[in-house]
Amino acid sequence: MDPYLEQPGFWASFHSRLIVALADAIEAALKPEYYVEVESRTYLSETEGGLLIGIPDAVVAADSAKPAPSAEAPKGNRVATQVRPQRVRLPMPEEITERYLEIREAKTGEVITAIEVLSPKNKQSGKGRLVYEEKRSQVLSSLTNLVEIDLLRRGKPLTLLDGADRQNYCVLVSASDQRPTADLYSFTIRQPLPDIPIPLKPGDEPVVVQFQAIIAGVYERGRYHTRIDYTQPLPPPPLSETDQTWLTELLAEQPNP
Repeated sequence: MDPYLEQPGFWASFHSRLIVALADAIEAALKPEYYVEVESRTYLSETEGGLLIGIPDAVVAADSAKPAPSAEAPKGNRVATQVRPQRVRLPMPEEITERYLEIREAKTGEVITAIEVLSPKNKQSGKGRLVYEEKRSQVLSSLTNLVEIDLLRRGKPLTLLDGADRQNYCVLVSASDQRPTADLYSFTIRQPLPDIPIPLKPGDEPVVVQFQAIIAGVYERGRYHTRIDYTQPLPPPPLSETDQTWLTELLAEQPNP
C-alpha cells in the first residue's frame, strides 16, 4: 500500500476507483444467484475547525470608557467612533457522499454482504463517524455479512472488543453466522496486501479477491506514479522507525523521473 495516496488530493479519486475495481473483481467470481451493487449514503457534515474568523476589512476600536457626546458636550471633546462589524466565516454544512458495495441475492434483492472502504471522516470525531457507526451497528445486528477495509493510517480505528494487534492497515471480515467473532487481517506498508475472502450466504463458498492485484491495478490506471511527488514529506501520522527506513530505501531505489 502506498501511504502517499492518503493525501487529500488523491484519496477521493483513489477511493472511488477502488470501489469500482472491487465491484468488478467480485462480480466476475460470483455465482449467477448474486450480483454486486454500488450504493451511497449522503449526509451533511460541518466544515472542520469550527468558527473561522476572517481578517476584518476595517475595525476601529470604540472608546467604551466614555459616554457618547450629547448636544451639550463641550466643543473639542473626543468623539466615540461607531462600532463596525467584523467579517467572519461560519461553519457551513458540507454534503458528503460515501460509496460502498452490497452483494445482493438476485431473486429477492436481499443484502447478503456489505463492503465498506473507510473514508477519513469515518475515522474522526463528527457526523461522518456517527453515521458510519450507526450503519455498522445495524449490519452487525443483522444477518448481513460485513467486510470493512481500512487503508488509512490516520484517525481513530473502529471499535473491536479484543486488544487486537493492529498494524498500518486492516481488513475486517465478519461473517454473520460466526459473530461475535470475526477475522482481522492487519498488515504494514512493508507487506503485500492479503487475499480477502468475501463471505456469502451460509453454505456458499466465499469469493476470494486478490487485494494486492486490485490495488496495483487501481494505482496503475490512475497513473498515481506520475502524479505523486515522492520527494515531499509523508502525510501524517509518522511511520515507525522500521517502516520509515524501509520506505526511504525503497524510494531511493526508484529511478528519477
